[in-house]
Amino acid sequence: MAMETSLEKPAPVRQVANAISGWIDKLGAIWVEGQVAQVNRRPGVGTVFLTLRDSVADISITVTCSRVLFDSLPTPVTEGASVVIHAKPSFYANRGTLSLYARDIRMVGLGELLARLEQRRQLLAAEGLFSAARKRSLPFLPATIGLVTAPGSAAERDVVDNASRRWPGVVFQTRYAAMQGPRSAAEVIEAVRRLDADESVDVIVVARGGGSVEDLLPFSDEGLIRVVAAVRTPVVSAIGHEPDQPLLDLVADVRASTPTDAAKLIVPDVVSESSGVAQARDRLRRALEAWLAREQAGLDALRSRPALADPRSLLDQRDDELLGLRERMRRTLGHRLDRAADDIDHHRARARALSPLATLRRGYAVLQDADGHVVTSVAGVGDGAPLRVRVADGRIHVTTTSTEEIDV
Repeated sequence: MAMETSLEKPAPVRQVANAISGWIDKLGAIWVEGQVAQVNRRPGVGTVFLTLRDSVADISITVTCSRVLFDSLPTPVTEGASVVIHAKPSFYANRGTLSLYARDIRMVGLGELLARLEQRRQLLAAEGLFSAARKRSLPFLPATIGLVTAPGSAAERDVVDNASRRWPGVVFQTRYAAMQGPRSAAEVIEAVRRLDADESVDVIVVARGGGSVEDLLPFSDEGLIRVVAAVRTPVVSAIGHEPDQPLLDLVADVRASTPTDAAKLIVPDVVSESSGVAQARDRLRRALEAWLAREQAGLDALRSRPALADPRSLLDQRDDELLGLRERMRRTLGHRLDRAADDIDHHRARARALSPLATLRRGYAVLQDADGHVVTSVAGVGDGAPLRVRVADGRIHVTTTSTEEIDV
């Protein structure tokens, strides 16, 4: 039942602490899984104090157990070990602290550990965190490379030295973190987040040398996997050797078999690239020379044609044709004019042949009276009548002396 308190009747601290202790004592024993973050064995004390850390969240709780139980374990418990504890919650009223009192401690064996990792892999894969569709490609030449590794480690030297030999101008921003132990996952997460927040970092490399399955457990931490899946910067996983494959390898955008291999993946080889550029320049030069040669050959072929080799030859040919046409036109026109002149002469001759003047020229004459009328009969002409005779070249004025009729 809840304590009845008021402003006038507050509960003392001891009563509240004892009530909490009583409520927690009513809880039964439970099985708890976690990672041992700290072991504290005080000399002369029969109790061993452990700090048990959650594998995903940044939460820990104190665990106490008897020294007899701790020393009787077949495998000694060390910091970083994964354990399953059968414990009962207890509340220490004098200090107001909550802890778990361990009744049994079971080390997570390799087979069981691998089974748990496989189960975790399947769950994360079902969420699509390992999907190839979400993986990003690495930049060809990153301006700045973020490196997460242990300080002074061989992995750091392998990545930096090999990358610098391949591309001397490469720039690193290194964030150091514990690469094994209970603090490893949290420190690696913090380092990855800090590098991802830096706009100048183009790729992040998480590098560590080889180790046992237990040593590489932080790189299968669910929290780390989700952080790597959420960052915007491409991540390269270079953990252990070729056979090692923590879950970080599956969620990373690129997996490197070793730290040395990571250096080969993140930066190109300047010697190889220079050779490729030289070869490309040679191919371009040859292609351009071949194109110019083809165009020059085509131009030479065009210039060798008669029309371009001697343009006046066509003009001379056309000039000869024009002269020939002009002569034909002149002859044709002359012939037509000659025929037309002949026709005019014929018509003139016919017209002249039909003209009275032509008749007069043949010796005939036209007789007219004084009024200009043509005299066609002697009946109207008397003696002494004045007449005019029209001949070919003029008129003759005559006077009749007599007339004579002739039978026709």
